[in-house]
Amino acid sequence: MSLSVRPRSLARVLALSATACLAMTAVAGQAHADTSVLTLTGSSTQGTLGAGEGVTTVHASNGSDTVLYRGVASIPLSLLVANWSHIGDPDSAAGYVFDAYQSGASSPTSKMFRVTTPSGATYQYTHTLVSGELYNNSFDAVSPDTQWMVAGEWGTMDHLQIYPTPLLNPATPRTGGNLPLSGLIHLDHAVNDIQGCDFTTATQLLCVSDDDSRSLFPDQKPILEVDLPSQLTGTDTTAHVTEVGSIPQQSICSGTYEGEGIDYDPSTATVRVEIIQPGVCEVATTVYTYHRS
Repeated sequence: MSLSVRPRSLARVLALSATACLAMTAVAGQAHADTSVLTLTGSSTQGTLGAGEGVTTVHASNGSDTVLYRGVASIPLSLLVANWSHIGDPDSAAGYVFDAYQSGASSPTSKMFRVTTPSGATYQYTHTLVSGELYNNSFDAVSPDTQWMVAGEWGTMDHLQIYPTPLLNPATPRTGGNLPLSGLIHLDHAVNDIQGCDFTTATQLLCVSDDDSRSLFPDQKPILEVDLPSQLTGTDTTAHVTEVGSIPQQSICSGTYEGEGIDYDPSTATVRVEIIQPGVCEVATTVYTYHRS
């Protein structure tokens, strides 16, 4: 996630191209037997201030579904005052919403996850950084059994982090409090600048990388699949990384795009991927939708 606040101005976005299907084998080696195939189905435009950091689908107990976006404008004033100045790509499970917050302090010593319950109550869970851990908190992703939450740092990484899911895992405090690191997902291929991840199955995540270098994977802004050997138990595990496509970069403006959040809705097999438009068009975030098969 970007740490800078950029100027915003009105802009229009080019129409979606006729790109059809994204599927490829990563530099890391042979693709997993169940590698995702993502078929592009459409796009929409959202305002970056309210939607440029992430997206998740909230399934309520009454059967209604809501696509929830997060952006700089989503941060409550009380959290800004407390110097939680960056919100990441959220996730939702069982009607609960989980937001990842990053400190704006000059030398951060913690990161924070905020839970919003279906009734609207909110609780804060603070994680104190362990030795060698970066302060970045770009996203969170809750496992389908709701017991474990995956998060990530910034830069080139060989791992993702595992926490007990705040509130939903009975090992966590009931009304907020301390959240210890539970384990790591060790990746068999390095990743760079992961902005968001979401579980597609109990043993698979899709992640968005903001990497433009092509030094780790063939494409700019790669969409990565992370395959686990078994569902998470909270302890260290390993995972295989595969590139399954890249985010389209289409705009009437020129400059650098920023890949952001990702969401998977299992009820419709819909994947949503966000990218902020470049230059003066950065007021607009394009949300591409895919069907996963």
